[in-house]
Amino acid sequence: MSVTQKLYDLSSEVRGYMSTLSVVRSEVKSQVDSVSVRIDRMERELEYLENKIPTETDIEMEEALLEQQIKAAELDLLKKKAKILLANDCNTALSQIQSLKIVKKAGDICGSWFKDPSEGSAKVYLLSGIRNNTVLEFGSLQSFTESASSPAKVVQLPFHWQGSGHVVYNGFLYCHKADTSNEIMKVDVHNGTVVDSTLLPGAGRLPVYSLNPNTYLDMAVDELGLWVIHADADYEGNLVITKLDKGTLAVESSWDTQCRSRDAEGAFLICGTLYVVYNTRYGGRSTVQCLYDIHDTVHSTESPVIFFPKRYTSHCSIHYHPGDKQLYAWDDGYQTIYTVETRRVDQIMTE
Repeated sequence: MSVTQKLYDLSSEVRGYMSTLSVVRSEVKSQVDSVSVRIDRMERELEYLENKIPTETDIEMEEALLEQQIKAAELDLLKKKAKILLANDCNTALSQIQSLKIVKKAGDICGSWFKDPSEGSAKVYLLSGIRNNTVLEFGSLQSFTESASSPAKVVQLPFHWQGSGHVVYNGFLYCHKADTSNEIMKVDVHNGTVVDSTLLPGAGRLPVYSLNPNTYLDMAVDELGLWVIHADADYEGNLVITKLDKGTLAVESSWDTQCRSRDAEGAFLICGTLYVVYNTRYGGRSTVQCLYDIHDTVHSTESPVIFFPKRYTSHCSIHYHPGDKQLYAWDDGYQTIYTVETRRVDQIMTE
């Protein structure tokens, strides 16, 4: 083989090596670029995480802010309590339920009757049944008790009410509208027209009292104003009391109580203290076994069980009249009055 041929073969072999080296170089460069991109991405992710995860100082600042918010909420609640207390100098609590008077037997087995507790009013109202649209108004308790007397006025509402937790306050009826879970209606009893309405958040999913399964909202009036009582399904069925503005129906404040709805038949408020009445489903002697004071001065654990007068009963509704210091109750179709005795809270606490 000539020298020329050998040089040609060597040149061809070198060109082949150079081509292979070029391919390898391209592959290496591609891999290096890929690694570089991955490194850039990891650096960006690490930077993001560093910015996302708060430092110890940030955590301390957030905890301090949360603590300030909690203290502010607690202070706001105390201010609301003080405002309610100062609006009416109310320092009395239930001592005992003294006497019983059966006034009349009228209407259905279940219903509601009461006096308008506004100053100067003697009018008595009767709402018979657990679903109706008729309100009977009597000029006085005497005209109501006279069996031959007819009501001074029959008010036909443009809707049906539900349950037995109604009240009339300052000439306005406050009641639970039928076929709604939590709508409270305000009606002028002078002409039967709807003045206002509101929805009570969280209410209406459970009966207020297990022994009165048709009542989901129980309106009440005491020395401090207008209230509504309901059972909260998210709070183990315990009772919640809400203070309402009687003019606008706006919620002023709410309190979760430890009083259970199970085996309860009714409740009432005196000076911002809730008294829950318990019984058995067969009917028995009613007792007040749980109370909740919004001012935190009277406690269930420190108060004895309060018995109703000796009579086996089953109450469908119980309404307190702050002026008369009486309970207006519906007992198996009988309209009944209980006289209550109250004392100053400081006197009860020293006993």
